[in-house]
Amino acid sequence: MRAVVTGGAGFIGSHLCERLIHENHDVVCVDNFVTSDPGNVEHLTDDPHFQLMHRDITRGLDVPGPVDALFHLASPASPADYLRLPLATLRVGSAGTWHALDLAAAKGARFLLTSTSESYGDPLVHPQPESYWGNVNPVGPRSVYDEAKRFGEALTMAYRRCRGVDAKVVRIFNTFGPRMRADDGRAIPTFISQALRRVPITVTGDGSQTRSLCYVDDVVDGLLRMLASDHGGPVNLGNPHEVSMLELAQWIGKLARTTSEIALIPRPQDDPERRRPDITKARELLDWEPTTPVEQGLCDTITYFRRQLVSGDFAEGWDRPLSSSPIPQARS
Repeated sequence: MRAVVTGGAGFIGSHLCERLIHENHDVVCVDNFVTSDPGNVEHLTDDPHFQLMHRDITRGLDVPGPVDALFHLASPASPADYLRLPLATLRVGSAGTWHALDLAAAKGARFLLTSTSESYGDPLVHPQPESYWGNVNPVGPRSVYDEAKRFGEALTMAYRRCRGVDAKVVRIFNTFGPRMRADDGRAIPTFISQALRRVPITVTGDGSQTRSLCYVDDVVDGLLRMLASDHGGPVNLGNPHEVSMLELAQWIGKLARTTSEIALIPRPQDDPERRRPDITKARELLDWEPTTPVEQGLCDTITYFRRQLVSGDFAEGWDRPLSSSPIPQARS
């Protein structure tokens, strides 16, 4: 097939482009590089099946030729980015999604919106099933991302009902892996880069808040399965393995063999207390669940960041995996 991937030079988008090329599809990667890096797809640019378009989809989206599938991933995704770019985040979630859906409608393409677990806000139901409508502060600082994604979901479902577009929604929970930016403000890249630099690992609040961590390769597999299905969703994609931020910081510190201490800092407004997906739908409808143990994913991510960040003053042997983990490995 010929697939368009908006936000294709971003963290998840670049892995998706890579997987599509590996499976012999043609890929048009569309990105404005505001929060992404062209280097993420540089290794694909010589492939005749890959095309890179520098575009701002909030101004329109036109891709010549046939399009069979459109994966819409374009958006700032980390708190540091969407708090720095609130209007751009709202614009890409609204106008950008509208233009992407218009292209899918014009081309007769399947459409997949990557929404987010942030749609649930600070949830009062745990774990979170797709039937839960969420607990979102619509005027708080995080609302620019939460509500942009919720609007995108509503727009996607409206195109499915009213214009007959084969449109689908997935809600992605905390995803991690190589190609995350060290400065994007999310917990895993922050903890890893601090550990490798041997500076204090900063945990917000008392560290009791939880997240559920899913390796990027598993998420990409879920996206492809959702696109191939007949279901509109929304469907949760994430790992039910739940870990507190304090445990995660300790885990990363041990895997990175750091001397960094953990420092507690103020917690941001509207930061969710708990986050864990109910993936019953994904298991039943897509035959999907994560298969990469969190520890393996963390080791791969630490290795990536070490290549990016580590200078010559780090001791030899830091690449060797530990024989045991400070907390249990993920189980699906």
